[in-house]
Amino acid sequence: MKISQRIAASRPLATTAMHGRVEAFRNEGMGIIDFSIAISHFPPPASVLDAVSRAVQDERTMPYTGVAGALDVRCGLCAKLARENRVEAAAGEIIVTNGAKQALYEALYAMTDPGDSVLIFKPHWPAYVTTCQLLGLEPVLVDLPDTVTPAALAACPRADLVILNNPHNPTGKVFSRAELEYLRDWVESTGAQVIVDESYEHLSFGPVHTSFAALCDWRQIGVVSIFSASQSYAMMGWRLGFALAPAAIAEAMQTLQGPITAAASHLAQVALAAAFDSGRQQHMIDEYRQRRDTVLRLVREVSWLDMHCPDSGPYLWGDVRSLTRDAEAFAEGLLAEEGVAIMPGDALGVPGFIRIGYICDDTDTLIEGVRRLVAFGDRMADRVADQLAAA
Repeated sequence: MKISQRIAASRPLATTAMHGRVEAFRNEGMGIIDFSIAISHFPPPASVLDAVSRAVQDERTMPYTGVAGALDVRCGLCAKLARENRVEAAAGEIIVTNGAKQALYEALYAMTDPGDSVLIFKPHWPAYVTTCQLLGLEPVLVDLPDTVTPAALAACPRADLVILNNPHNPTGKVFSRAELEYLRDWVESTGAQVIVDESYEHLSFGPVHTSFAALCDWRQIGVVSIFSASQSYAMMGWRLGFALAPAAIAEAMQTLQGPITAAASHLAQVALAAAFDSGRQQHMIDEYRQRRDTVLRLVREVSWLDMHCPDSGPYLWGDVRSLTRDAEAFAEGLLAEEGVAIMPGDALGVPGFIRIGYICDDTDTLIEGVRRLVAFGDRMADRVADQLAAA
């Protein structure tokens, strides 16, 4: 048996690896509270369930569609982009994928060659770096500034491609129109192409989300915008997404997708079309805001934890450097002692921080998980204080 060198040198994605461990523990009967990822407790929109039910009952057959997706689905996505994102596109510039990760992989594959550099702001979604490494690209990690300015961008190294996550995972930052315009001017001057991950476009708690493609000549620059149904429509396990790309890039992505998965399943495309036609799910956002505020209230007086208040998204991003810079050890200890799983910031490019997904389970479980996290950290702080006193 042989395992290729290129995959043997790679590591499993940290987020999926931790979730897999949680599932294994639960299968053994352990009551783990999982904050390591964000899985909404809401069902998908009723219009999605109705559309899928009608398709199953009414359609005698569900044939293969074209690799990029059914034409009516892609036309509907064009209408969504025009209506919600202020971006005009043609059906030939849309490709339906099995989730955002497939769109990311295909876009990077189509837009780069091995050895090309990819600028990624950190903290970052782990899949950005892992996918670059799988493709032989050079990830260039740069600290995400609190505010993007021309001076901050001028200090960044030049790269062949930039990945922008807006709204941002894990900080919840929503880039302003001015920040995006600065970024547009910078990539135009440097010649970098851009991949924009807009998976959390409908999860803003206040600031207006603006699509980068609405502010630039995205066809000329080479901008691929990626959208996902997972978080905005509580459809994590459905694995549905799509990309907007200049026609040549969209065609190249199809060339790659064809021999791997071909088209997304016909039934999935029915669900995708219904989801992106349903708009912002305000009831979800209102409850997520309440949960966010609940956690922030519970940790407000915790001396060793500085928890950032996000403007969007299903995650909280916390600074534990006053307690420890080894967030991986913190996460392992928390899981072992308290049965709570979190994501250490090391996996997202920034040691000394932790990420907490706060939209899973019920509110009582959320509160209990936070109580356990604080109790574990307090015990750790007491041990550190005892060690310092004895030194």
